[in-house]
Amino acid sequence: MAFPQAHPERRARRVQLPPLVSASVHRDNGQRTRGKLHTVSTTGGVLQLASALARGDFVEIAFQTQAGMVQGLAEMLNPRKQPQDEVLQAFRFIALGDDDNRALRMTVAAATDRSSLKLDLLSPRKHL
Repeated sequence: MAFPQAHPERRARRVQLPPLVSASVHRDNGQRTRGKLHTVSTTGGVLQLASALARGDFVEIAFQTQAGMVQGLAEMLNPRKQPQDEVLQAFRFIALGDDDNRALRMTVAAATDRSSLKLDLLSPRKHL
């Protein structure tokens, strides 16, 4: 079992997974909400939801990545209303299973590598 902790001096790298990944949010009372994973890191992320969840709610978040399913316990943070009546709401992971943590780390690393490769391809090359 992994308990993701934010580093006190630097934020975990956030990545976007193209296209937006569907996520399922399960609340303690049995209600389920669907959303899209807007950004993700090894310590949390941001969900695009139809309506906000209460700040401080503990939920189970699940989403599929190329590295495998990621399912973990999370705490909902402050929501931000968007112009199209959607909500962007941050969350932080409280606990992840070992396999879920591994899949999440692999997903973030792969997205970071793709992003770096795109920047390298767009950079002007000096001729030697």
